[in-house]
Amino acid sequence: MWASDNDGDAIGGVQVASVRRRGTTVTALLGLLLAVPACGPVAERQARELRVGYDSLDGTLAVWPPRGSLAGDATVTAAVTAAVRAWRSPIDDRAHLPSSGILWSGEVDGVPLALVAADVPGESASWLLQLTGRAGRYEVTRASEYTDPGYLTYADVLPLYLPDGRRYLTSGRVERLLGPDGRALMLTDGLTAKVQVPDCRAVPVTATLRATESLPRGRAADRLLDLGVATADPRYPLVRDETGSGRRALDGLDTCMLADEQGPFGSIPRRIGDRDAPRSAPESWPMEKVAVRAIGEMMLGGGADPGDLEQLTWETGAGTMTAVVYRPAGDGRPVVSPADRSNPLQTYVLPVPGQPLVVLTWRGNRDASLSVPPGTPRLVDRPGLVVVPMPAARQTFSLATAEKTYYRSAGGR
Repeated sequence: MWASDNDGDAIGGVQVASVRRRGTTVTALLGLLLAVPACGPVAERQARELRVGYDSLDGTLAVWPPRGSLAGDATVTAAVTAAVRAWRSPIDDRAHLPSSGILWSGEVDGVPLALVAADVPGESASWLLQLTGRAGRYEVTRASEYTDPGYLTYADVLPLYLPDGRRYLTSGRVERLLGPDGRALMLTDGLTAKVQVPDCRAVPVTATLRATESLPRGRAADRLLDLGVATADPRYPLVRDETGSGRRALDGLDTCMLADEQGPFGSIPRRIGDRDAPRSAPESWPMEKVAVRAIGEMMLGGGADPGDLEQLTWETGAGTMTAVVYRPAGDGRPVVSPADRSNPLQTYVLPVPGQPLVVLTWRGNRDASLSVPPGTPRLVDRPGLVVVPMPAARQTFSLATAEKTYYRSAGGR
């Protein structure tokens, strides 16, 4: 988002304009190229320090001005810069300093803290780096990845996790921030006090945005979901929830279970180029538009009442993902499948204890016909939904429509 020369140094001042990205007003940085002083090649290649704040504007409003009691301390800025320069992402890429910035630098409970929006071009990602200072030196103590490049410079609420729990840093556009209990949080230089957020449950956070050039009427409710303080790096814990559908979809679900390697949000590993990146945020990690729809009922284990089958959908940096959730009647624990990329024929492995199942769903074609391997019992069989026992060996299922036949496989190990 920043203009740069061949040596990686920023050469652009910036102004912002209102655009839409995935339904969200963002601040697009428009490069106003400035003349580079004729300093000679040696001076041009000197290592640069991180900018303090971010010189992006929404009209005349500074979106991320320098904040924190140590924002003006040149020694601290140099120490933070050195720590960010030494940091490497899980695939060994480094931050691009000219297009990164220190969003907050100060002390929390007497401990030096800095928050950096780091641009990592090789991964096309934004990283939120949390640094802690000790004896004049800083180190990156937390690092979470957002797979939309530049996100952190146009977001309005950023999460921190400190020993005393969750805090949030807000942009200059935020007029008020409501915590999970619906009460306004006290802001000091853009930073909240400790916020009570559970470990493994999604809770809402809502910002009121003031009127700006990009939002002439402001925004009364900019909704987010915090997936819980147990969310492990590099997974970014905040998910956009403009309509509130995500809050309803995740009600009663354990987000630690959803984030597990076998859960919907963590089950599709990331690939960067031709490399596996198992320590990066999964491709199935949600960014926004989490929603749920009921797809049917199912009786298991001789229970007196059927449980509910639901389909989760959500948007990621790699497209739309889906999964199924089985909610047994009564107080039983929900069961969730791994993620499946959006397909005409969705195929899910539902790990019901003692009775693993394959759930097949499809939409939008009443004339479609699903074929299963011979001898396979259909535990549920209705338009758009078939449930069968997990086959011991790999088996293929097919959905025939007037235009095309779709094939999916499941079962075995």
